[in-house]
Amino acid sequence: MTTLYDADFYAWANQQASLLRAGNLSALDIENIAEEIESMGKSERRELISRLTVLLQHLLKWQFQPGLRGNSWRYTIKVQRRDLARHLDDNPSLRAQLPAVLADAYASAALLAAGETGLPETTFPAECPWSYQQAADPDFWPGSDA
Repeated sequence: MTTLYDADFYAWANQQASLLRAGNLSALDIENIAEEIESMGKSERRELISRLTVLLQHLLKWQFQPGLRGNSWRYTIKVQRRDLARHLDDNPSLRAQLPAVLADAYASAALLAAGETGLPETTFPAECPWSYQQAADPDFWPGSDA
C-alpha cells in the first residue's frame, strides 16, 4: 500500500503541518515525522562537514602553494569562515561535535587538495594541523601574513 508520504512528500508535509496546527495529534504520521526530523539533524551536520572541508582544503592550498595564492582562495576562505560561524550560531549543539567533524572534514580536504594541486597526498599532514578555532579565525593565514 502506497502512503501519501511515499507518493507525494510535499503534500504529506503540508498535511502533517495542518494536522499539527489543528491539534489533531492522533492523525499524525508519527514514525515518518520522526524520520524526517532525524534527517534534518543529519543534514545540518553534513553541511558543517561540507563547509569545513572546503575551508580546510583552501587553507591547505594556501599553505602549500604560496605562489598560487590569489583572491579566489582568499575569498573562499573568508566566505566559508563566515558561513561556518553562522551555521554554528544557528545550530550551537553542533559545537560539541567539532573535534570529530574536524577530523572527518580534514581527511576529505587533504585528498581534495592533493587532487587540485597535483602534490602527493603525503605532502599534507596526516591529521589536521589546526584547531577549529585557528581555522575559523579571520586573522589566521597559514604560512603567511595574509
